[in-house]
Amino acid sequence: MLNHYIGLMSGTSLDGADGVLVDFLGGKPQVIATATESFSDDFRAELLALNAPGHNELHRAALAANQLAVVYARVVKALLDQGAAQGVPASHVQAVGAHGQTVRHQPPPGPSQASQASQASHAAYTLQLNNPALLAELTGLPVVADFRSRDLAAGGQGAPLAPAFHQGVFGQEDATVCVLNLGGISNLSVLPPKGTRAVQGFDCGTGNALMDAWCQRHTGQAFDASGAWAASGKLIPALLASLLDDLYFALPPPKSTGRDLFSAAWLDHKLAAFSRERPEDIQNTLTEFTVSPCVAGINSYAKDSKLLIVCGGGAFNQHLMQRLQASLPQLRVESSELQGLPPLQVEAAAFAWLARQAVLRQAGNLPSVTGAAGLRVLGAIYPA
Repeated sequence: MLNHYIGLMSGTSLDGADGVLVDFLGGKPQVIATATESFSDDFRAELLALNAPGHNELHRAALAANQLAVVYARVVKALLDQGAAQGVPASHVQAVGAHGQTVRHQPPPGPSQASQASQASHAAYTLQLNNPALLAELTGLPVVADFRSRDLAAGGQGAPLAPAFHQGVFGQEDATVCVLNLGGISNLSVLPPKGTRAVQGFDCGTGNALMDAWCQRHTGQAFDASGAWAASGKLIPALLASLLDDLYFALPPPKSTGRDLFSAAWLDHKLAAFSRERPEDIQNTLTEFTVSPCVAGINSYAKDSKLLIVCGGGAFNQHLMQRLQASLPQLRVESSELQGLPPLQVEAAAFAWLARQAVLRQAGNLPSVTGAAGLRVLGAIYPA
């Protein structure tokens, strides 16, 4: 059995597509090539616009899906070129796992039991723009896509899907480990000592999405490099309290969210009473708004943990990392880089693993995380 898979991820930060070529020999992932393709400003703006209802959106979404497949194909070519230089030809790649670009995520409200799965699935959906058939044509490789919908059909949230991968990579035999992915949305994995209790995981709330949007609006920069702008500001306690006054934060897991809720319009509504505040103070408060639900989740569900591993783009935000450490003095907060897997590779590697699970016809979800009625094989396979 060939053990090489490619994983592609373009997340809610909307900054581009990350790809990895992974060798799963022995079951443990070893990243042997990486590539990134940034989105153009126009494409990023179109993807952001498609997160909300708009004119002619079905046509625009189809065109965006085609364009994303072309971007993905360029990432795959870069990975294959690197792989070939290391003695791994394209014929050794079993499949490409392509997550697609989430533009809608409407999971079932509240925890679902097996008897409710069918009813819940009628009102729930998740939509990732993608054209896996075109990607298979462009790359000449089998493509696995549409990972989330089967879990949703089984009454689950369809997200997060990375905790099972996190357990295999970061889990320890004798300690509870937390993994926090800080993409556009923040999600937490709680990995207990193996065999002691079920893995937990859920979306905490916003990650980089609102911080990036505010930074772009006021500085013209796509993100707040190292969190320096936020660090120059001061916390606005009343604004933080208003931001945290959302029903989502009172929901128990399983739960997931996205830009459907935490949108620029949602933020503007919250900011209406704070129009005279300095932009850097609002950025500081948005950072704390990212930190606070993550800290609350860890304190509620991982009181015995001593280690928090951070991945995603937020791991490069020094101010954010410092605020996490200050708010969690009982834990060691560190980048996933120190665990041998750099922050921007973790989610792409997770979808390489999910592609492998689909090819092997093995489950990719964890019902303890998503609330699905049971284990399910995730993803649809598009042959080369």
